[in-house]
Amino acid sequence: MCQKRILNVIHESVQIHSTAIVEEGVTLDANVRVGAFSYIGTGVKIGAGTEVKMHVIIKGATKIGCDNKIFQFASIGEESQDLKYAGEPTTLEIGDRNTIRESVTMHRGTVQNGGNTQVGSDNLFMINTHVAHDCIIGDRCIFANNVTLAGHVTVDDFAIIGGMTAIHQFCTIGSHSMIGGGSIIVKDVLPYVMAQGNHCSPFGINVEGLKRRGFEKSVIKDIRTVYKIIYRSGKTLEEAKKEIAEMADNKKALQLFIDFFEKSNRGIIR
Repeated sequence: MCQKRILNVIHESVQIHSTAIVEEGVTLDANVRVGAFSYIGTGVKIGAGTEVKMHVIIKGATKIGCDNKIFQFASIGEESQDLKYAGEPTTLEIGDRNTIRESVTMHRGTVQNGGNTQVGSDNLFMINTHVAHDCIIGDRCIFANNVTLAGHVTVDDFAIIGGMTAIHQFCTIGSHSMIGGGSIIVKDVLPYVMAQGNHCSPFGINVEGLKRRGFEKSVIKDIRTVYKIIYRSGKTLEEAKKEIAEMADNKKALQLFIDFFEKSNRGIIR
């Protein structure tokens, strides 16, 4: 017996398995597919071409973009685990072309921090990744198996985080950084940096990643110089910031460091 109860399916191309439950007030765009025994709750909006495989739960005021793939047993848009959460209307927004693998969990935000969890586009979330309330994730990031993000974590574009890594609340992971598996991160990780350990420590620049993304040799050299100023010169962080600010003039790649320092709240790993 078909279990779907639908108000806002807006394209005939939508495919919903007969055992799936789609509540009233759900919006499904063109070519959305919903697999067996999945549940989609009131208020969810799913963009064109997104595939929701079997045994997936999507709830709350959750907006999902186009061409995403959500694998079995994922739980998307559940209320947060924050004890301060008292049923307020909060949201989760997910961009386009993300791959969300088995048993991934993504929670809605809390009103104490704007009420919104945000996930960008073209990200890979491997098995059992947890994205807690109020996290902000950029584009083209990779989260290996069992990565755990506490609340209010920010992960900038092109970051790669190794399996079994746990990130403390309010930490920021910079663009193009790479975190080794099994790490515990309790402070912010600068852009371009490779880091690993418990607690996480820096081990140089993500050179191979930068080469693959088309960074010129001269730019990578400048990034190396900044790394040495911060970690090998013996300067205080404030002294290093002043020198980096002078170097960053008209150099877009180095401006990432300046922007990062301005938003860093927990201090950087050193």
